[in-house]
Order: sequence, then structure tokens, then C-alpha cells
Amino acid sequence: MELLRLSKAAKRLGIHPVTLRVWADSGKIPVTWVGRERRFSSVDVEAMKSSADSARARLEALYVRVSSSAGQDTSLDAQEAELRATSSGEVVKVFRDRASGLRENRPGLGRLLAAVAEGQVTVVRVTHEDRLARFGVGWLTQLFNTHGVTLEVLYPKKLGGREELLEDFISLVTTFAGRLYGIRGAEARKRLIAESGQCPRDGGR
Repeated sequence: MELLRLSKAAKRLGIHPVTLRVWADSGKIPVTWVGRERRFSSVDVEAMKSSADSARARLEALYVRVSSSAGQDTSLDAQEAELRATSSGEVVKVFRDRASGLRENRPGLGRLLAAVAEGQVTVVRVTHEDRLARFGVGWLTQLFNTHGVTLEVLYPKKLGGREELLEDFISLVTTFAGRLYGIRGAEARKRLIAESGQCPRDGGR
């Protein structure tokens, strides 16, 4: 019997390390603590893998994303091709987005979450974590887990390009600046007119 580190055990099970951590916390799989590190028995890991494989079919949802709406179709196609080439189950649906990873209201992501909630898929696969989201991947993973769906990342912990990181930074600053100052079109125009003294007072008298 071998005691496996979290990342190695997750790889054998074909799941994201965050998912395995959630399973361990909920008692779904036994865990042994070595100092401050979690370790997993290779026997328990193989038993869970066999049980999961025999319990249900592997229904894959592929999610691909680029940051811009123009000129990056080849990148979307490349991501999809890599995921299909490494698929080990049935690809049920491919979800695409052309939007910043900071955006929460992405159409493709919304359809993916609906498919997860409706039990249409058992695995969500992406090339990199930041394709799914720039922040909050752990929360999405836990959401998937509550529906019995696992997240698989083809290339873990690899960051996106400098240009997209810069675009996301600008989007983040813009979003928080808007919230901080609370500027709304109509209200801002009304305030500016009032400050300029151009608005009528007391019914125009």
C-alpha cells in the first residue's frame, strides 16, 4: 500500500485536487494526515476509482473561452481539439465563450451550469483553470461536486497570456470603480446640470 499526496491521488482518480479535498472533508474517502499534509491510501483510491467507473457513464462537457470577441476563433478551436483528443468518455456538449474570465454572466458558462444542474454531464473539462474563471474556480468546483460532477484541468496552474491578464486587470478596476462611485447615467446627468445652475428652480420662476 502506498500513501499518495493529494495531487497524485486526484490525478489517479481523474478529478481536480479541490474536488478530492472536498470528498475528504465530507468523509467520502478516508484520509491520513502526515504532519500537516493529507495522504490517501492507494488501495482506497483504486477502490473509489473502480466504484465510480462502474457506477455511471462518463459524460463530458468541454468548456473553451477566449477573452476577445474577434480574431481568436483558432484559439477556441485549438482548445476544443486538445480536449477532444484527450477525452476518455462521451463528449455531450461543447460550451464556448468570447469574454473576460472575470465576467460572471457569460452565456456559455451559464449554459454549462444549467447542464450540470440538470444532470446532463458527469465531468467538466477545460485546458486551463483560467479558461473557466480568473477567480473562484474553487467555488465552481464545489458547486459541480454537489451535483456529482468533477472538474478536470488538462494543464493545471498554467496562466494565460500577458495581454489577457492586462485586459482582465482593466476590467476589474473598471468594475470596482463603477461600484465605488455609484455613477448612473441619469443621476449623473441630473447632478451635473444642477451643479451648473442650468436647471429651473421653483417651477422655472
